[in-house]
Amino acid sequence: MKTPAFEVFMTLNWEGIQPLYQQLEDIELTEESLDLWMEGWSDLRKLVDERYARLVLATRLDTTDEEKEKRFHNFLEHVYPSAQAGDQCLKEKLLGSELTPKGMELALKKMQAEADLFCEDNLPLMTEESKFGTQYSKILGAQTVQWQEEELTLVQVKSAILTTDRAVRKELWELLSQRQLKDRGAINKLWKKFLAVRVKLASNAGFPDYRAFRWQQQLRLDYSPKESRQFIDAVKEVVVPAATRVYDRYQSRLGIDQVRPWDLMNNQTTFSLPAIQAFKTEEEFTSRVGNILDCLDPVLGGYFKSMRENDLLDLMNRKGKGPGGFCTSFATLGVPFIFMNAVGQGSDLRVLFHESGHAFHVFERINLPYHHQWRSGMEFAEVASTAMELLAEPYLSEDQGGFLSTEDAARTRLLNLEEKLLFWPYMSVVVDFQHWVYENHSLASNPDACDNKWSELIDYYMPGINWEGYEDVKMTGWHRKLHIHQAPFYYIEYGLASLGAFQIWENAQKDRGKALQDYRQSLALGGTATLPELYNAAGANLSFDSDTLGSTVQLIEKTMAELEAQLA
Repeated sequence: MKTPAFEVFMTLNWEGIQPLYQQLEDIELTEESLDLWMEGWSDLRKLVDERYARLVLATRLDTTDEEKEKRFHNFLEHVYPSAQAGDQCLKEKLLGSELTPKGMELALKKMQAEADLFCEDNLPLMTEESKFGTQYSKILGAQTVQWQEEELTLVQVKSAILTTDRAVRKELWELLSQRQLKDRGAINKLWKKFLAVRVKLASNAGFPDYRAFRWQQQLRLDYSPKESRQFIDAVKEVVVPAATRVYDRYQSRLGIDQVRPWDLMNNQTTFSLPAIQAFKTEEEFTSRVGNILDCLDPVLGGYFKSMRENDLLDLMNRKGKGPGGFCTSFATLGVPFIFMNAVGQGSDLRVLFHESGHAFHVFERINLPYHHQWRSGMEFAEVASTAMELLAEPYLSEDQGGFLSTEDAARTRLLNLEEKLLFWPYMSVVVDFQHWVYENHSLASNPDACDNKWSELIDYYMPGINWEGYEDVKMTGWHRKLHIHQAPFYYIEYGLASLGAFQIWENAQKDRGKALQDYRQSLALGGTATLPELYNAAGANLSFDSDTLGSTVQLIEKTMAELEAQLA
C-alpha cells in the first residue's frame, strides 16, 4: 500500500485518511500477503504517530499560540479518535487471522491486551482527557512572578533561588509558592474533571477502578500493583533512612539547624551553593554535551551530532514555553526531538543526558521493521535515559572534555547521586498517592481529601523536611506533579528504572566497553522482548525487593562518601 508523504498527510481530514485504513481492511490476510500488509499498516501508524507528536510539541513550544492549540484540538476531536478506531479494526483483523508476523510475538500479546481494553465509547473521553491536559499545561505555563522589577518564569525563579543568602532563598520560595497557590482553585476544578472522565473510562471498559484500567492501558504485563506496592515498601525500609542521612549531612553543609523547603530544589533535592554555572548559550551547551558523548561512545556521539545538525533540539527556557523536559519522536523520519527548559545550571546537564538516553533508544530501535515493535515498556525506556546520566558522569570535568572544574564535577556527581537517592522516597509519595486515588475514586474527587493524603505521605516518606507554617504549600504538592494530571500512574517506571540504571552503572565501573555494548544492544530490542529480558540484556535485573535495592543504596552511599571526602 502506498501512503502519502507526511507533509500531505498533515493536511488531510478524516475523509482523506479513512480510505488508507479501508485499503488495509479490504486485503485478505494470508501467509503471502502478510508482510506487505504489515508494512502498509506500520507506515500508516507512523504517519498518525508523527502528526500527533508534532501537534503536541507545537503547543508545548509556545503555550500562548492559540492557533497551534486549535489545530491540536481539531486533530484530537476529528481525526485521532477515528484513526484509533481504524487501528483497532486492523488489530482485530490480524488477531483474527491467527497469523504471526516475524518478530511480532510480544507485540501481538500487547495488541490483544489493547483489543481487550478497547471501547469505542471511550474515544471521545480520551480526547476530553487530552484537552484537560492541555489546560493544565496552560495554567502552569502562565505562572510568572515579579522579582526586582523583572518578570520571571517559575523555572527562572528556581534558578535564582540557588543563592547562599538564605533570606533571599526564602523570599523567592515564598513568592513562587504564593503564585502557585493562586491557581489552587483552577487546578482543583480541573482535577474533578480529570477524575470524572477517568471513572467513566474504567467503567465503560468494564474495569472495577481506573487503576486496573490504566495498568492494562500501560501494558504492564510483567508485574502487578502488588509488586508496585512491594517496591515502595522496600523504599520505606532501606531508602528513607539513607535519605534522612542525606538531609542531615546537607543540613551540616549549609550550617542550618533544620532543612526547610527553601533549602531544597523542588522541595525535595539538595543543590549546590553557590550554583554551578555550566554554560550560557545553547550552542555552548550542545557542543560540550556532544564532546562528552563522543568520549563516552562514538556511536552515541554521532546520534547526538545528527540531532544538532537537524534542529532536533529546543533546550532553553523562555516565557510561554511549556514546563518540563521530554523526548518525543518523529516516526516517519525515525528521529527523536528533545524539549527542555535549560537555564545554564549544572543540573541541566543531567536533564539533557537523561533525554538523550531516550533519543538513543529511538535511534537504536529504528532497524526493527514494524512500528508496532518499537515500544518497550516505560520501565525500560527510563533505564535508557537514567543510565545515560550515570554513564556520562566520568566525563563532566574539563580534563575529560566536559564543562566543569574537577571540584565542580565532583560536586555535580555528588548532587546527582543525592538526587537519585532522594527521588525514591518522593517517587513513593507519588505512587502511593495514585494507588490511593484510584482505589478511592469518590473520596479522591474531593481535592481537600487529596491535600490531606498528600500531606500524610510526605510525612511518611520524607520526614527530614520541616514544613511548619507552610502546610498549604506542602499539602498541594500534588498540584505540581505533572504526571498525576497528564500521565497518571506513569511514575513507578522512574523508580524501577533507576535501580536498573544503577546496576548498569556498577557494571560500567568494572568494564565500561561491555556495559555500553550491552546498553546499546538492549535498546535495539525495542519492544520485542519482555521487561525482564530487556533488563537482563542490559546487564541488570527487574527487581522489587529490599535486598536488591538495599545493595544499590549501599553502593550509592559509599560513592557519596568518597566524593564528600574529595571535596573536604
